[in-house]
This record gives sequence, structure tokens and C-alpha cells, in this order.
Amino acid sequence: MATWHNWARTESAAPRRFETPGSVDDLARVVVRASEQGEHVKAVGAGHSFTGAAVTDGTLISLDRMSGLVAVEPSATGARVTVWAGTRLHNLSDLLWAQGLAVPNLGDIDVQSVAGAISTGTHGTGATFRGLAAAVCGATIVLADGRIVDCSPEHEPDLFEAARLGLGALGVLATVTLDCVPAFRLRAEEAPSSLRTTLAALDELRSGVDHFEFYWFPHTDGVLVKRNTRLPGEAPVQPVGRVRTLLDDELLSNGAFALFQQVGTRIPATIPALNRVASRALSPRTFVDRSYRVFASTRRVRFREMEYALPAEHLPAVLSEIDAWLQRKNVRVGFPVEVRFSQGDDVWLSTAHGRDTAYVAVHQYHRRDHTAYFDGVEPILRAAQGRPHWGKLHSLTADDLRELYPRFDDFLAVRDRVDPHRTFTNPYLRRVLGE
Repeated sequence: MATWHNWARTESAAPRRFETPGSVDDLARVVVRASEQGEHVKAVGAGHSFTGAAVTDGTLISLDRMSGLVAVEPSATGARVTVWAGTRLHNLSDLLWAQGLAVPNLGDIDVQSVAGAISTGTHGTGATFRGLAAAVCGATIVLADGRIVDCSPEHEPDLFEAARLGLGALGVLATVTLDCVPAFRLRAEEAPSSLRTTLAALDELRSGVDHFEFYWFPHTDGVLVKRNTRLPGEAPVQPVGRVRTLLDDELLSNGAFALFQQVGTRIPATIPALNRVASRALSPRTFVDRSYRVFASTRRVRFREMEYALPAEHLPAVLSEIDAWLQRKNVRVGFPVEVRFSQGDDVWLSTAHGRDTAYVAVHQYHRRDHTAYFDGVEPILRAAQGRPHWGKLHSLTADDLRELYPRFDDFLAVRDRVDPHRTFTNPYLRRVLGE
């Protein structure tokens, strides 16, 4: 069997079997056979988790053949849309737009499968919007004994609450039902600014627009600010021209950025100067397009990432401490720090559970060792009551995480009930959930 690697090349696996079921019944047969033979089972989508969430030595299941829309049911807020769990987010968005619909909020990468995205807590940004798992209103899951269970707030409610952000620990998702909204466009405004100015006006910035985020370039006061405002789906489109797209998104954001990372890897002392250039290179621009085309960005430069969710009020102090740590330790970082926001939700294992949240994501170029940087920043984020993103690098264990999630033991109780023999476990889940 060939070796599987995730996108970041931080994890690999050599499973005994690789299966590609095309229906729920096929999926159930694969799970039962593996379970009866005492093999561990994991499902994989795009492999975009930086962690070992999908690693297994047993049966690895690709859901790529289980893709597309299953049903669309009108609702008071738009529609409840059931999709096959292997559907990639970019395909889902195209399919929904053809129905006059959209997912309420998306992250900045859209290559993940629906199952992978909700199971690891993928989120976007917006102080009054929530992550993708909070839009889940139903699911069909295949359990270790082959049972095909439909769950929702009304039917198997505890399984539903756990499965809408389940880390792949409960079974294999076959379908997911999402609360969707009428299709909308976004007016995007992007401009360079300073960290000092941004933090001074932070409350106004994050509450004064639908979707706000910024990127801070370490060793500088420079940031790139992004403000997205929701418009009706029929609003006129004002896309970025082809020449500007080539210049900004391909040459600067990917081509020149990759070159800067390569130079910084060879000569770390140049990184502060390179960051100053990068923070000023992108000129202001405004455009209007379909929501999902604005939410998502093309990422061609490979990296490692750690992200923590913390109470929004702690953000300025945390960024100040990270800046001070970088100066004190003389660590050079060529990737910007990404800052986003989310409304609190009630998903059991959501990083935004019960509190309005600021997300701080730190990155390191894949050809540089990220260890010192992440190990130095993580205590700062933890001290601010931070919760690590389930799909990104961190060092926490089940004992640490239990203190951060009020419903942690409720989740474990569901796991004990539906997978007592741990068919779906692996080393990562043993660390974050325990045995």
C-alpha cells in the first residue's frame, strides 16, 4: 500500500487498505469488515489538517466518491441542504449558488471536504457569525458496528451534538445537513495599515463590518486589513481585473512571497526587511464578487500552522507579548500572523464554545523548523485562555483540553457509547481525547 501524506507533509500513514466507497451501504460494509478484523478506521478528505487526525495503520477511507447535493429543503432562513460528506467546499459553493443559496460563512481555504472541515472546527471570520460546524443541523453517520444513524437535535440529539464537530472519533460521516442562506455577494476592501492603528480601533473595526480580519507582519508595525460587507446576491459584480489578479494574487501573494520565504530561509537576518517590503507591496483594492470567491484565497506556498482561539478582549495583549517574545529571543518569522473573529456558539467542541472569540494563527515556512516559534508562542496563547484549533499543530493533551471545554466529558460519554472498542482512534485522538 502506498504511503499517504497530508498537505503540509507533517503527517503520513501506511494503511493496510485504502477504500473509496460510493454509497452509504458501501461505506457501512467497509467499516464493518475493518471492525470485525480488529482494524482501525479513519476517513480522509483533502488531508488539510496539520495534525494526525486522519492517520491510521488500518483502513483509510476516501469519501471523494460520495460528493454532491442530496436534498434541498426550503426553510425560514433559506434552505436546509443535505450533501454527501466528501463534497469539497469549493464544489459545494458552486452547487449552492446554482440553487440561489450559500453557506453563511467560510474560511479562507476551500479545498477541504465538508466532513473534514466540520470535524476539525474550520471557521471563517465575522464578529456576528459562527464557524461551519454551527451551521450543521443534521447528519448521517456510520458507526463501528455498521449501523447507519440519522441524527439531529430531535433524533439522537447527543450523538448529533458530538458529531457536528466530532474529530472523526465517533464514526464516518456519510451526509451532512447544513442551514444555508440566500446567495450573497461580498464587497471586499483590502488595504495596508499599521498594527498600532488597527488595535486602537479594534472594537469598531470588528463590529463595524460583517467580516473583518487582518494579517500582521512580524518585526514590523505593518498589517494588511480585510473588510468584507455582505450584499444581495443580485448586486452588480465588480471583480478584480485579470491583470490586477495576476499581479496581486499570483505574483505578489504567491510568487514573490515564495521567493521571500526562500531568501529568508537561507539568510534569516533579511526577514525583517523582507516583511517591511511585503507589508507595503499590496496596494488598496476594492471588489465585489460571489461570497465564496471572496472568502477563499489561493495558497501555493506550503507552511506549518498553529492557531488558538481566545476571548476577544485578550487579543491586543497577546499580540504585544508575541512581539516582545520575538524580539527577546531573536526569532525571525517571515509569515504574517493571521487574526480573525467569531461569535460564540454552543457546539460542544467548538473553539468558540460559549464566548466571542479572536483567533490568532501563527505560521512558519515548511522548509524552516517551526518548533522554537510555536513552542515559544503557545504558552502566551494558553495563558490567555486559548483553545487550540483541532486541525492545527499544538501540544495539548486530554487533561489540558478538559479544563477548556465545559462539555468535554459529555463528548467522551457519547464516544464511549458508540465506539467502545475504539475502532476510530489513532495516536492523535489518544492524545487529545484519551484512551
